[in-house]
Amino acid sequence: MPFAVWHVLARPARPRPADLSRRNLLRAGAVIAAAGAGYAASEVAVRATRLPGAARRFTGSYEAGSFDPDLMPVSSWMFDAVPEVDPSGWSLRVVTPGGIRDWTYAELERFDDRRRAVLDCTGGFWSEQDWTGVLLSRLVPDAAGAVSVRVVSHTGYDRRFAVAELPDLLLAVRLGDQPLSADHGAPARLVAPDRRGFWWVKWVRAVELDDLPTWWQPPFPLQ
Repeated sequence: MPFAVWHVLARPARPRPADLSRRNLLRAGAVIAAAGAGYAASEVAVRATRLPGAARRFTGSYEAGSFDPDLMPVSSWMFDAVPEVDPSGWSLRVVTPGGIRDWTYAELERFDDRRRAVLDCTGGFWSEQDWTGVLLSRLVPDAAGAVSVRVVSHTGYDRRFAVAELPDLLLAVRLGDQPLSADHGAPARLVAPDRRGFWWVKWVRAVELDDLPTWWQPPFPLQ
């Protein structure tokens, strides 16, 4: 992308009336249609012949370790290292317009909200697992006046969600029937069903409500 931007700025080209001619538009449309048809045909062929690619999810990811936490791959965004966080001294800070509340690990462990969800990682795998913890809507029963909720990791990584998604977001402390391991996000990680893996914030330390819109963040995290 930086090279493409540099090329456009260094070699500007003025559009010509002929660039938007009917012939060029039809030609571009034909190329796009042919490319789409070729891709669809290749996908049909792969599935019909049961080649390895037939096992891919629609995102292109391959299944790995579903319902077996010991076999689920470990991944982190970019350069995030696995922090060692002692649950006994850890707490979750929940910031709302009404004030601040710190939840201990022991308090969160008493909840038993469950979600079966697919973690589809941009690294190329997907895994369906059972997660247990507490729904964010329980931790933030009154979100009046807030527009979004920001979930922050110990590493500084964060993602922002619409307040309307609170009932769907789970702060998990267990994977399967076992407490989360450090590499899977202990003491607590976010489970965001129907979102790619980079939305599933690990090692969560804070949940913050505010009036910023959900688009007030890069489409993909920058750190």
